[in-house]
Amino acid sequence: MANTTIAAGPTFSLQHRHQVLGRVGISTLRQQQGHTLFFTPAVPAIRRRFCPSIGIYQDRQSFSDGTFNSVMCSSSVEGADKVSTDQSRVSRLGNRGCKLIGCGSAVPSLNVSNDDLAKIVDTNDQWISVRTGIRNRRVLSGKDSLTDLAAEAARKALEMAEVDPNDVDLILLCSSTPEDLFGSAPQIQRALGCKSNPLSFDITAACSGFMLGLVSAACYIRGGGFKNVLVIGADALSRYVDWTDRGTCILFGDAAGAVVVQACDIGEDGLFGFDLHSDGEGQRHLNASIKDNETDKAFGTNGSAFGFPPTGSSYSCIQMNGKEVFRFAVRAVPQSIEAALENAGLPRSKIDWLLLHQANQRILDAVATRLEVPSEHVISNLANYGNTSAASIPLALDEAVRSGKVQAGHVIAAAGFGAGLTWGSAILRWG
Repeated sequence: MANTTIAAGPTFSLQHRHQVLGRVGISTLRQQQGHTLFFTPAVPAIRRRFCPSIGIYQDRQSFSDGTFNSVMCSSSVEGADKVSTDQSRVSRLGNRGCKLIGCGSAVPSLNVSNDDLAKIVDTNDQWISVRTGIRNRRVLSGKDSLTDLAAEAARKALEMAEVDPNDVDLILLCSSTPEDLFGSAPQIQRALGCKSNPLSFDITAACSGFMLGLVSAACYIRGGGFKNVLVIGADALSRYVDWTDRGTCILFGDAAGAVVVQACDIGEDGLFGFDLHSDGEGQRHLNASIKDNETDKAFGTNGSAFGFPPTGSSYSCIQMNGKEVFRFAVRAVPQSIEAALENAGLPRSKIDWLLLHQANQRILDAVATRLEVPSEHVISNLANYGNTSAASIPLALDEAVRSGKVQAGHVIAAAGFGAGLTWGSAILRWG
């Protein structure tokens, strides 16, 4: 017997081969290998004429590092013939796919070269370029705003996709450095002038953020009936870099990149398979943890014995064990891409381009070698921008598309990896 856990707030009616088993709330469902369970959200009587049934299928898969269960959902509607076309969109979800139809990017105007860094820290151009492949990076300065960069990248993506901002159903901002503690996505929606007020929220997963956003967009389209989803990767890690630490300050830059993911018929589906993971044990190797500031002098020692009022807090600069992160990336990323290819049912030979998070050229080279992908099929713009975290994949994609390198119909194996630790990959088709 295999276990599948469904975390849900509503009450569900469970059916097993058309037999009603009972009503449950948050529950653990036990099912025989290969069987299917259906659950129908319990709704007030006035709405029961429109009750989507969602099938949950269990797929047991094994990989070298263990065995896991994946859960996939499809849906149908009972009595859909009794409601209008607009009301019964859920009935068509089983035939929905998604595709990438537009991209855009934006970078700050200030360019910081390796020679510039050599003026403030003990390093030089050769030392940096040999170890990382990086020669320049862009850094926010003056009145530059990450939100403005993200909005600019989003506008370019929408223009390429020929999608009006008012037709956007969802905006996902993948960022670990928002300009508001509560998230910056709604400000991008405002900057774009989306009069329909689409849901906009942040996804925090560092350098893996864009991959999580891309898969999330596909889920909203396939399972929620959304049509146009804007996925933005934007980060300003320069704000959290210790510019006296030559081990980290040489790596990071700021940027924003965006894509438009649009619903399509299943025959045109452009996201073939994906694989996502996280491992909190690795957090010690790469983090920017919260820290307490010095006790506010205004309070003196009053209340300190009780820990109240609390001291102010902020985030530390980025702390990274480069050797461990390198080992993690060259091991986990090829495994993840292989898993995504298996889920997609495609061999390596079908890959036209390998598009990895732009962290270090040596990582890109090592992953390409393990996957036997020729260097001329690896997309890299690392030399000009450094590690731009969640922005790196859409930024590199946008340059490759606009230069004519990536063309409609090309299959891309993309992967992100970084703090958390988190990592994930997807096999997708452009256009």
